[in-house]
Amino acid sequence: MAKAGPAPIASEALTRIAELDRFEGEICGRSLDECWAGRQIRSRSVVEAIRYALGRWAGLSRFPDDGRVGIDNNVVERAIRLIALTRKNALFAVSDGGAGRWAVVASLVQTCKLNGVEPRTYLIDVSTRVVARQPQSGPNDLLPWTYASQPLKAMT
Repeated sequence: MAKAGPAPIASEALTRIAELDRFEGEICGRSLDECWAGRQIRSRSVVEAIRYALGRWAGLSRFPDDGRVGIDNNVVERAIRLIALTRKNALFAVSDGGAGRWAVVASLVQTCKLNGVEPRTYLIDVSTRVVARQPQSGPNDLLPWTYASQPLKAMT
């Protein structure tokens, strides 16, 4: 068997393959039905895990070399869950423009949440600034991540 080195993903794959080898040694010489039943219980999940990883290898192998890339996309999945659950509501938008505006607002709300900004307060503050034509140094001043580092100035 190959020796596992400092690569955690390769080490995990080798561990799983060794697990398959051990089990095959246990069922060697048994009837075809016993082999099949045992493999369904013990080997199938291991093979599926390896297949899943190999199918995503390009993305999975990118994260060690780029600090911006996470090992999974759970943060994004959680962030878009509400949008995914309510996307059917956009089907009832009166026009393409209405659906587009709904998408912009939904994206801003989720971006606020990702940046620790309370969405309702943010939307009120931005709306107030736009209506009052308060001077900004640029459109980036109105984006949620700008608010994460400064106090909100919403009118009450």
